[in-house]
Amino acid sequence: MPMFTLPEINRNPILLPNISLGYHIYSSYSSEERTLESYLWWLSGTDQLIPNYNCRERGKVVAVIGGATSALSVQMGSLLDLYHLPQITYGPFDPGLTDKVQFPSLYQMAPKSSSLHRGIVRLLLYFQWNWIGLIVLDDSRGEEFLREMREEMKKNTVCLSFTEKIPLSPAKIRETSEVFKSRILISEVKVIVIHPDTDSLTFVEIPPKFLFPTKKVWIATSHSDATTRALYHYGFTFPTTLFFSHLITPVPGFESFIRSLISPLTMRDVLLKAHRPSPLKCSDQPDIPEQDLYLPNASMKYLPFYPVDMTTSALSYNIYNAFYAVAWALHETLMKRSEKRSLGNEESVLPHPWQVPSAICSASCPAGSRKLPLEGKPPCCFSCSPCSEGEISSHKANNAEQCKKCPENEFPNEQRDRCLPKSVTFLDVNEPWGTAVTAVAVSLSFLSALVLWVFVKFQDTPIVQANNRNLSYLLLISLSCCFLCSLLFVGRPTPASCLLRQTVFAVVFTVAVSSILAKTIIVVLAFRVTGPGSRMRMFLHPRVPYCVVLICSGIQVLFCAIWLGTHPPFPEADTSSESRHIILTCNEGSAFAFYCVLGYMGFLALGSFTIAFLARNLPDAFNESKFITFSMLVFCSVWVSFLPTYQSSKGKAVMIVEIFSILASSAGLLGCIFIPKCLVILLTSWENNTKHNKNQRSSRNKNSSFF
Repeated sequence: MPMFTLPEINRNPILLPNISLGYHIYSSYSSEERTLESYLWWLSGTDQLIPNYNCRERGKVVAVIGGATSALSVQMGSLLDLYHLPQITYGPFDPGLTDKVQFPSLYQMAPKSSSLHRGIVRLLLYFQWNWIGLIVLDDSRGEEFLREMREEMKKNTVCLSFTEKIPLSPAKIRETSEVFKSRILISEVKVIVIHPDTDSLTFVEIPPKFLFPTKKVWIATSHSDATTRALYHYGFTFPTTLFFSHLITPVPGFESFIRSLISPLTMRDVLLKAHRPSPLKCSDQPDIPEQDLYLPNASMKYLPFYPVDMTTSALSYNIYNAFYAVAWALHETLMKRSEKRSLGNEESVLPHPWQVPSAICSASCPAGSRKLPLEGKPPCCFSCSPCSEGEISSHKANNAEQCKKCPENEFPNEQRDRCLPKSVTFLDVNEPWGTAVTAVAVSLSFLSALVLWVFVKFQDTPIVQANNRNLSYLLLISLSCCFLCSLLFVGRPTPASCLLRQTVFAVVFTVAVSSILAKTIIVVLAFRVTGPGSRMRMFLHPRVPYCVVLICSGIQVLFCAIWLGTHPPFPEADTSSESRHIILTCNEGSAFAFYCVLGYMGFLALGSFTIAFLARNLPDAFNESKFITFSMLVFCSVWVSFLPTYQSSKGKAVMIVEIFSILASSAGLLGCIFIPKCLVILLTSWENNTKHNKNQRSSRNKNSSFF
C-alpha cells in the first residue's frame, strides 16, 4: 500500500507542493518481541541496538504508522513517546488507547465500533440465529465487546452457548490451541462469532478443515490478512464465513497498480486457479469463459477473494488513510490553514441470505402452541406446549411465551391459531330435543284431559264420589297445566318467557301438590274423627280441602311475588358452557329464591307422603292412600335426583333436566293416582253394560214365551 499511496500523494501539486514524502518499511512479524526489535533497529539507525540514541545521518521522521494490534500499539506508544514521535495505528479501534495522558501522541485510524455489537445481533436476527458461540481476545477490548454483545443479545433473545478467549501471548496460544479447538469442534452450535485482533488468528495455522467444520458458520469482525489466509489455505476454500466490518469505498487506481506489478505469465496462472468453481460465487454471477482468462487485459475481479483483498481490506484501507492523514497534517502545518470536514454516516448493507443453516437450540414453536422453559437451560432452549382450551397463539407470534384467550363470543379453530365467531343457539322446537319435549308434553296434557273427561262422564260412580270429586277435577287440571308449562322452556328466551318459566311452574305444581295434600288430610280425618262429639269433626267441613289448597298455593304465590319484585329472571347469553356456541337461556336472578320455591314444594310433597304413608292401611274399598303414597314417592325421588343433576349441567342440558323432572313427576302423579281408577271405572262400566244387556235379552225372551 505505501508503494501506491506515497507516489499518489507526491504527484498531488496542491497537497504538499515542493515536498516529497518517503518511507521505511519494517516487518511487524507476528511476535511482539521481534516487532520491538525492529523498532529499536530503526530508531538507532545503526547495526547495533543503542537505546535513546539516533544515529541516522539524513531524513526527518514526521510520524510512525504501525500497530496492527492493541498490544503492539501500547508497547510502541511507550517507546515512541521517548523520541517524541507521533504514532498512527491502523489496527482495530481500542478504547483503551484513547487516554491522552498515557498515550499523548497516539492516533487511531480505524473507526470506532460503537455499533458493532448491534449490527452483529441484527445480522443474527435476520438469519434467525439465536444460539451462537463467541470467541474474543483475552484483553480489555475483548471484555468490552463481550459485555456489549451479552446486553444486546439479551434484549433480542439470542442465547450464548459458550465463550472462548484467545490468549495474547503466542506461546499460550500454542499451549492451549488443541484444547481450544476441541471445545469448538464438540460444541453443538452452528454459528460462531469471532472478534479477534489482527495477529490473534495465528491459531488457524493448521489445515482449516480441522478448525472450521463445514457445518459451522463463522462471523469475523476484522478483515485481516490472517483471516483470508486461513480461509484460502492449502487449496481449500471455506464457504460459510461472513466478514463484518465498516463499509469501505474502493481505492481508485489500486487494481491497475497491482496489475502493473504482476507479470502476464503470473497473472494467467492466478486467473486459471481462480477459474475453479468457488463456493463464494453468487447465484447471479455469470460463469467465466475460459478463453477470456488468456487475454492480456483480463480483469482481476476473477481472483479468489478479490472483493476482500482489493476493496474491503480494513487494514489496507486504514494504512491508505493513515498516509493521507500525515500528508494533510503536514499540509495544515505548513500552509497554516485548516479546513472543516464533515463525515457522513456510513450505512451498513445487510447481505442477502444463501443456504442458511439452522443455528438454533430449539425449533420455533408453531402457531397454536407456546414456549415452556427447560430447567437448567438458557432461554433459547425450550419445549413447545399446545395452547389450552379456549386459547390461541397466532402465526404472527411464533415462539409465543403465553397463549391468549379468545373473546367470549369467539372460539379457537382446530389449529388454535385464530378465533372464530360462535354461533347463537337455544333449545329450539325444531331441533330433536325440542321436538321430543313438545310432543311428550302435549301428549301427556291430552292424556290428563282424557282422564278428566272420564271422571266427568262417570262422576256418579262410587269410586269418583268417594275421593272428593271436585279435588280430583282440580288436580287433573293442574297436572295438565304442569305438562304444558314445560313448553315455556322451549324456544328463544324473552323477558316475558323468563318471568313466566319458573313462576308458572312453581304455582301450578303447588296447586297440584296442595290438592293431593288436601285429599290425604280428608281421608285421614274421615277415618280418625268418627267418635260423637269430637272437636275434630269441624275439619270435615266440605270447604276445608279448598282452604288447604288456597292457603298452600297462596304462600307459593307470595314467594314468587317477592322473587319477581327483588331479583326477577332475565334473558342471558351463556358463552362459557359450550366452546363453539353462545347459548341463550334465562338467568334465574336469585338462586336463593329459586331454591326456596323448590324447597317449599318439596315440603308440601313430603307432608303429603308422610300423611298418606300413615293412612295406607285404613280400611276402605276406595281408599287411595296407597296410590298417593306411591305417587309422592315417585315425585320426591324425581326432584331429589334433580338437584345434583341440575347443579352439574351446563347449557341446554340445564333446561332439558328441568323439563324432564317436570314431565316425569307430573306423569308419576297422573299414572299412580288416576290411571288405576280409570281402569276400574271403564272395566266396571263395561261389566255393568254387559249385565244390563243380558238382563234385557232375558226379559224379552220371557215376554215372548208368555205371549
